[in-house]
Amino acid sequence: MTSLPSRYVALGDSFTEGVGDADERFPNGLRGWADRVAEQLAVNNPEFRYANLAIRGRLLGPIIDEQLEPALALKPDLVTIYAGGNDMMRPKLDIDAMVARYDSAIGQLTASGAQVLMFTAYDTGWSAFFGKLRGRLAIYNELVREVADRHGATLVDFWRFSEYQDLRMWDWDRLHMSPAGHENMATRVLDVLGVEHGLIAPDLGPAPVLTKAETRREDRQWAREFLVPWVARRVKGTSSGDGVSAKQPELSPIQS
Repeated sequence: MTSLPSRYVALGDSFTEGVGDADERFPNGLRGWADRVAEQLAVNNPEFRYANLAIRGRLLGPIIDEQLEPALALKPDLVTIYAGGNDMMRPKLDIDAMVARYDSAIGQLTASGAQVLMFTAYDTGWSAFFGKLRGRLAIYNELVREVADRHGATLVDFWRFSEYQDLRMWDWDRLHMSPAGHENMATRVLDVLGVEHGLIAPDLGPAPVLTKAETRREDRQWAREFLVPWVARRVKGTSSGDGVSAKQPELSPIQS
């Protein structure tokens, strides 16, 4: 970036809300990569303001319906947005129609004069469960790259970040990033933006080697604590974001 942004608005779902990075000092009890990016952008930048409209569980349509107009009203000069991840896990999906809506929203954001930063989805090939979505995610990513190219948006290519094959980058649910994953993503975003910063990507050292018995025990615990409740919500038509409000709906200074 040629100059630091002063009005940053983050849009999206749990990825941007910060789920997996619990910290009671922050709104909704979550910190996350976007808050970490905002903290760095605020350094020596007294005019800097930040809003985060992301809400966990949101599909792409509701993200656009609920967050786009409020974001534009805030007149941001930097917008980050990731949408579509929750749609990818639905059994039936028209990816072309979904990305067409995304394309329209990105066009409106870039037309406002803001720098817009988008993300590809991560490569789930390492996961026995989420790996089944790999082909669908690859198609989504190619369409997202086309949208970014068409509108001059900046792209964070999450798909190519091989460090996220380490399970320690993920929270216990294996779906949301851990604090280390959020910290690493913040460094990646700032690097893509070309912003000097004081963050250091986590060095987790060699990954522990589990026995087959330990792996089976962890898999059973994951299925019991995450997969079964997640499937139950799908059946009931409920969402983890029901009753949750945006963590920071107005542009505000970073509290030191």
